[in-house]
Amino acid sequence: MDELTKTIATRGDLAHLALFLWASGASGLLVWTLKELASANRRFNDFVTEIANLNRLFRREQDK
Repeated sequence: MDELTKTIATRGDLAHLALFLWASGASGLLVWTLKELASANRRFNDFVTEIANLNRLFRREQDK
């Protein structure tokens, strides 16, 4: 990796390296955020399902 950085620096493409690193970091952060959002959505769906199950259980108790 050190030789790659030296090659880029000597060719004057340091701005391209910085842009690539920024874009890579932003893309990684986006992927992580979408993964966390999907996980939170799944947990919320599980919560709503459990509430619906409780409501059904209480409704059966009232019908007796």
